[in-house]
Amino acid sequence: MTPEKAHGLPGLFVAFEGGDGAGKSTQASLLCEALRAANIPLVRTREPGGTPVGEKLRSLVLEHGQGEIDARTEALLFAASRAAHVAQVILPALARGDVVVCDRYVDSSVAYQGAGRELGAQTVLDVNLWAVNGLRPDLTVLLDVEPAEGRSRRTAQDTPEDRMESEPDPFHERIRAQFLDLAGGSPDHYLVLPADGAEDQLGRMILDAVTGRLA
Repeated sequence: MTPEKAHGLPGLFVAFEGGDGAGKSTQASLLCEALRAANIPLVRTREPGGTPVGEKLRSLVLEHGQGEIDARTEALLFAASRAAHVAQVILPALARGDVVVCDRYVDSSVAYQGAGRELGAQTVLDVNLWAVNGLRPDLTVLLDVEPAEGRSRRTAQDTPEDRMESEPDPFHERIRAQFLDLAGGSPDHYLVLPADGAEDQLGRMILDAVTGRLA
């Protein structure tokens, strides 16, 4: 049986989550290509970002050289970006009946600031649910990656790591554990896949899960 929608709007909200280097962007691209080929209207977006103000906040929280950002400020900047993103992009798209494919959402703040920065998962979740007025994804695809594997993938790309990526492995281990804990608490709304699986096989499983919910 397909789980009920997490909202009362005609569209479908799909979020991709996982540690840095898990392959979220790759799988989001594959999903969007398949949906477009089937003439399904969609919006692809990302967090932090998705709006003009969100992209400015993205540079503040992810780029090096922006000055010191303490953990609480960081958490609130992510929540502020998300509030604008939901109001200006995600809700209008869902109201039109589009599929929204989002690279990261609330779970990332719960994992990165709640667990990684040790602010407390429930505290960060409460702040973000207020920011988005309770909007949750219909399906969260969690690509599970070992921290060491994620770092290996990132460094192989020969691009500098951002502020979050460059944190030590224990930070990323806490993040991974929190993602898995979130998925375990609501299995009907999560698809947990090993990030080291074959790209095309992962893509088929994700597409099947999405089309099943569209049906």
